[in-house]
Amino acid sequence: MRLQFLGAAGTVTGSCFLVETAGMRVMVDCGLFQGSKEIRERNYGNFPVSPRTVDYLLLTHAHIDHSGLIPKLVKHGFRGQICATGATVDLCAVLLPDSGHIQEMEVERKNRKARRSNLPLIEPIYNIDDAYRSLSYFRRYNYNEVFPLAPGVRARFADAGHILGSAMIELWVEEDGAMTKLVFSGDIGNDDQPIVNDPSAIAEADCVIMESTYGDRLHKQCADELELLHDIIMETYRKGGNLVIPAFAVERTQDLLYHLSLLIEEKRMPPMTVYIDSPLAIAATAIFRRNRQCFDQETCDFLERGNDPFGLPEFKFTKTTEESRALNEIKGGAIIISASGMCEAGRIRHHLKHNLWRPESTVLFVGYQAQGTLGRQILDGSKNVRIFGEEIAVQADIRLMECYSAHADQQGLMKWVRKFNPVPRRIFVAHGEPEAAGVLAGLINAELGPVAAVPAWLESVDLKAEAGGLESAYDLLVNKLKHFRLEGVKAGKQDELLQRMSEFAAYLDGLGA
Repeated sequence: MRLQFLGAAGTVTGSCFLVETAGMRVMVDCGLFQGSKEIRERNYGNFPVSPRTVDYLLLTHAHIDHSGLIPKLVKHGFRGQICATGATVDLCAVLLPDSGHIQEMEVERKNRKARRSNLPLIEPIYNIDDAYRSLSYFRRYNYNEVFPLAPGVRARFADAGHILGSAMIELWVEEDGAMTKLVFSGDIGNDDQPIVNDPSAIAEADCVIMESTYGDRLHKQCADELELLHDIIMETYRKGGNLVIPAFAVERTQDLLYHLSLLIEEKRMPPMTVYIDSPLAIAATAIFRRNRQCFDQETCDFLERGNDPFGLPEFKFTKTTEESRALNEIKGGAIIISASGMCEAGRIRHHLKHNLWRPESTVLFVGYQAQGTLGRQILDGSKNVRIFGEEIAVQADIRLMECYSAHADQQGLMKWVRKFNPVPRRIFVAHGEPEAAGVLAGLINAELGPVAAVPAWLESVDLKAEAGGLESAYDLLVNKLKHFRLEGVKAGKQDELLQRMSEFAAYLDGLGA
């Protein structure tokens, strides 16, 4: 049995892992790469394995960096089943066609420039029709339902507490008379987040593939996130400007609506109108309203009091382009929640263009901003940014509320991994920028023993060996050495290689070898 890291290795995005066992291939996630141009170029290349040879795709959740290449997978020959929770299937039904539309629009823009320069034209990664075709391959499963994939192979979804329908995946594989259990964390949520339940604890695993988005840092503690949101709203209202919030269409927008509903219930909102300016967020909000079985107890209690956190009169859903453009004429008194969350596409770029240069306005970030994105540039303190080819001065107040993060921080990730008893024989730390993944792997090894490694993109690992003994430690090191020999010991990699060798030597000492 082999495990290969086809994405989310050395970067946060493009989540994709492949498990190969006797007679079948199981893929976990098939996400779009986002961030720098170099990373995004991976979306246009061929899959490292033929899509026709993949039997099952297990999907942790609907976010595009986990699901966004599914239409491409189907376009190029995948004919297996895509297994996901019901809420994830519902969300993908709106997210994937929207992604197809973005691919088409982006390629149309690039081809206009190419024609003017007499350069070759390009094709979209996939289009809207490809996205709709891919939806027929989805199958719905409940949390905690064990379902077979093949003789000796079965899977189960556990609530990841990240977004609506998000899941951790437990995968049992019997091979050569031995059973191996793999656990894919997906994106691990924060405790005490609005709407969704806390992440599940999984007790046993032989091999764990876990995320590390915030593996090198802690979230700034919000003693009262509702109070902080209220303060930012009031500051903006007193300045006379607009509050612009780039927010992911799924979960973050609904979290904000929930908290704004609480402020309205408590009569603590100033006379500001809340505009939800994202067709995708509007569609996703409707899906939330249909999937109340996924809500946590606090949200259920709020509903029992007769409140509707997604449908108050103060909330205005702007569906058309004309309605969206009209918001650019509003000089103050508006709260504009718009996608995309990293400011890479969508209507949010127009609102930033019309508000970033205004000192009376505020831009509030409530989610992770990947390296290379417009959101990251603004958050990192750029004085000027380019939007639609125009240089825009950054003079608005820039605020960040990390307590809205749907990802567990370093403390939350360590809390999750400590729940395994006994300690997993292998832990692969993925889905993080190199520093974050490296720091988290170091913490795990320092506390639990030399079991954690940071895989490289396209690295392949043999899971046949008895992972708790000398063979697996040797196999892990040899695989790393092969990778360095193939890729060359590049700048910044020498320390990692020495660290792996040091861990191996320490492990041999522990065995008395």
